[in-house]
Amino acid sequence: MVELSRPEIERYARHIIMPEVGPGGQQRLKEASVLIVGAGGLGSPASLYLAAAGVGRLGIADHDRVELSNLQRQLLFNDDEIGSSKVEVATRRLTALNPHLKVEEHPERVDSTNALDIFKDYDVILDGSDNFPTRYLTNDACVLTGKPLAYGAVHRFEGQASLFFAKEGPCYRCIFPSPPPPELAPSCAESGVLGILPGVIGALQATEALKFILGLGRGLVGRLLLYDALNMDFREVRIPKNPTCPLCGEDPAITELMDYEQFCGDSE
Repeated sequence: MVELSRPEIERYARHIIMPEVGPGGQQRLKEASVLIVGAGGLGSPASLYLAAAGVGRLGIADHDRVELSNLQRQLLFNDDEIGSSKVEVATRRLTALNPHLKVEEHPERVDSTNALDIFKDYDVILDGSDNFPTRYLTNDACVLTGKPLAYGAVHRFEGQASLFFAKEGPCYRCIFPSPPPPELAPSCAESGVLGILPGVIGALQATEALKFILGLGRGLVGRLLLYDALNMDFREVRIPKNPTCPLCGEDPAITELMDYEQFCGDSE
């Protein structure tokens, strides 16, 4: 087990004094790794909290550059960084927040050709994507590599979060076996999103990732948490594992990654 340095003990003192975490739990965080797929509205708050909490290695996967319209909700970035690589900016911001952190950059698009190779080296995958092709790709790659998926999604005033882990419960396809038609599921660019909403959902995703690493509490496996910001209402939907799920069911038909743009009818 990797020992904590004196500066780390002081930095994480509010964790270490908690009996549920303690020095051993903080060392587990230091040895853990989380891959964040998408450094946008969800990935920004999630990565900041995971870095601050002491997760030792964060992977950031995003092929985009910072745009002015991102700044309403993507708190990793500022005005001076418009046009810069999101991954490069995220690395600078996160390591400035916590110099003990190791950030691994994945500036390429995560797709069927590279997802399995990227995912296999991380303990937890956090889905910060904003489109269905990446969402299904991320879920399928997590099931095929045996990784837990801290899931989140936002739309206008509403968000949802869960922890999908096929070894213990359902996967994303157990609830949504196929995507909705593109015209029924507009993106944030098409329908908008309250700027603070991704902060709430991204923080919930980071919470689930930390709890999984530490083995604490009751996770969201088998539960979908629904948040209505307009009415400040949280609701929960139970999600049973689907024995006929084509991916994680008893007789899976999906055993490899596919063309997700074609599957979702979305050319992004």
